[in-house]
Amino acid sequence: MVLLLVVDLDPELAALRPLGAFFVLRTIGGIPGAPSPALPTLAQVYENRGSDVYRNPMTFRVRKVAEALRAPEPRIAASIAHQGLAARLWSVALGSAVLYGRIPDLSPHRLRWDPDASAPDDLWLDGVEALPGDAGTVAEAVLHRHLEPLAALLHAEYRLATGLLWGNAGSALTGAARQLLERRPDVSAPVRDLTAELLAHPLLHRTLDGTTLRRRSCCLYYRLPEGGVCGDCCFTRAPRSSPRGASG
Repeated sequence: MVLLLVVDLDPELAALRPLGAFFVLRTIGGIPGAPSPALPTLAQVYENRGSDVYRNPMTFRVRKVAEALRAPEPRIAASIAHQGLAARLWSVALGSAVLYGRIPDLSPHRLRWDPDASAPDDLWLDGVEALPGDAGTVAEAVLHRHLEPLAALLHAEYRLATGLLWGNAGSALTGAARQLLERRPDVSAPVRDLTAELLAHPLLHRTLDGTTLRRRSCCLYYRLPEGGVCGDCCFTRAPRSSPRGASG
């Protein structure tokens, strides 16, 4: 049972700002410089629909990541793009749940995304409406509303193994938790409890080693020209070859 202090969500989600760029969620109308409504919503992205600005938002993002990292295969860039977006969604939800006791409604049709922005991913919410901050609501908001359709899209378009994609999701969650613990050690108990509940979800519970929290799959980062192994990688050193089994 996670006991959270319930505080009203403010229109600009100001409590998230000191946590770092991965946690910040800008709200349309909350601060100057709101994005053009022509930018795609994440609902459009998951449905593989274009917008007035981007014909295919996910393809654009993967190509941008591939060019920036000199990825030898599009699927490597797709995996890294996936983990970056997953980390943003988890960070916003986890930070809000712990600091406010509630999360904003993160429905895909309410979040706009700029595929051409630098990392971390640029997300805008069309308004703040509060939902409960319990693990079930967070799982519904992030896992089911976002990461399931995102995984389906990337599996179909880039042949990424589902094990790899859910490994990315689990790794992104624990990464968000670590960042939150570093910046707010005073809320360590609810962070750890909520993260543990989320990792017990059927979609995530086999993605990481239960003791070490190391992944059971690889995100393919080691296959970049200057890549290596991540801190939670299933490999202790980068393989010399590129075994298919590393994909998930």
